[in-house]
Amino acid sequence: MSGPDLPWTPAPSAATADSLLPAAAASLEAELEWLASCLQARLGSYFGTPPSSPALPVDAPLLGQPGCPYAAAVQGHGLDPAERLVLALALAPSLRPQLLDVLWSPNTSIQRPYTEFGAIGGGPVCLPSGETACFLLAGDALALRLAAMRRLAPESRLARQDVLRVGPPAMSGSAGIPVSPLAGPLQVSPRFLAEALPGLPLPVSGEAGLPARRVFSGLGWHDLVLPAQTLAQLEDIALWLTHGHTLLHEWGLGRRSAPGHVSLFHGPSGTGKTLSAGLLGQRCGREVWRVDLSQVSSKYIGETEKNLARLFEAAEQAGWILFFDEADALFGKRTGVSDAHDRYANQEVSYLLQRIEAFAGVVILATNLRHNIDDAFLRRFHSVVAFPMPKAAERLRLWQESIPAAARLDPAIDLAALARRHEISGGTLLNVVRHACLQALGRGDTTLRPTDLDEGLRRELLKEGRTS
Repeated sequence: MSGPDLPWTPAPSAATADSLLPAAAASLEAELEWLASCLQARLGSYFGTPPSSPALPVDAPLLGQPGCPYAAAVQGHGLDPAERLVLALALAPSLRPQLLDVLWSPNTSIQRPYTEFGAIGGGPVCLPSGETACFLLAGDALALRLAAMRRLAPESRLARQDVLRVGPPAMSGSAGIPVSPLAGPLQVSPRFLAEALPGLPLPVSGEAGLPARRVFSGLGWHDLVLPAQTLAQLEDIALWLTHGHTLLHEWGLGRRSAPGHVSLFHGPSGTGKTLSAGLLGQRCGREVWRVDLSQVSSKYIGETEKNLARLFEAAEQAGWILFFDEADALFGKRTGVSDAHDRYANQEVSYLLQRIEAFAGVVILATNLRHNIDDAFLRRFHSVVAFPMPKAAERLRLWQESIPAAARLDPAIDLAALARRHEISGGTLLNVVRHACLQALGRGDTTLRPTDLDEGLRRELLKEGRTS
């Protein structure tokens, strides 16, 4: 399902995103007030005497202010009032969840929520479904319901332009029979959110439809403790993120080169591969999404390709960095084909490689063991970045920077000696500090004692099959 072929534009800076907030808030406030009025009018007419079902209970307000990205996105996609109303309904759980509480009202005659409202419960907020949208647009009028169903169909404009879709419906009964094709949640696409509300990573249900999750970090680029060569290679990727578009399109290299950049991060667990990917995105104003390989692969033929297609389309439009962890699960050394399952697995890998090579962005593949990656795949990568175990000087800096400001070191603790004696990764070291801090808090003081660190080290080394 692909949207319009729009070029990616860099994510706005924090200052730019902040300047857009007042206009976006004003537009969304008007849309949500309109939604509330439509809900009230629909419920009033539905329960009225006699009941009635007007096409749209309340006229749509004027859309947006100059410079408002939400208004521009809605107008750019040519959404009509009914589509705008469905979009506002889908955004309501994130922006004004209490607005939909009325849809949870119980039907006293059957002692459960009204079926026709289509509200999805079981969580802290009410989630609207495709059935909810049909009720809002049509009430009990069958002709209007059929028109509303067309607006939510897979071939509709909302879905075709990747604005909004109806997610998979819940399953009912032991036979696992779908309740209704429209019983799934309304899902706003991440691509549309990046266009309409830049800089606001709303946790709407549209993200749940992608086999990936966004990577966040509270650290900064200066917190990276890595060898100079590794940092230099990361700087090269940052240069691509900043100047790749100019290189390909203004300097003309795009005629001879792939449109994106593919990098392999390899090294032991806890050496900073995921952190580095997250900080690259933070530094260059890009979101980083970690791909869940368990959600990508499907036992149903063709589903894996659909999952990947949606992911890459969303990432390309929004300018995301895609981060594949444990990449050797897909790019490991190949064995002979013995059955249809092996042949199809090879087809999945080939399809993924095609999507990666055609992706006009940055893809980072991570593995703990480089030698597990097939050499045929290695040749396709633009850079291979090593994340070795930190040396003594780097470990000393990690020890020093990992101790919380609120904690105090016992004078008997020699961090330099610990750094020389124990060859551990930054992730392991952080676990040791965490253990020591918890022990201090348990005693009711703020002093980290040598025994706290020694016990933490012993436990971490035992996990790795080593002894001190």
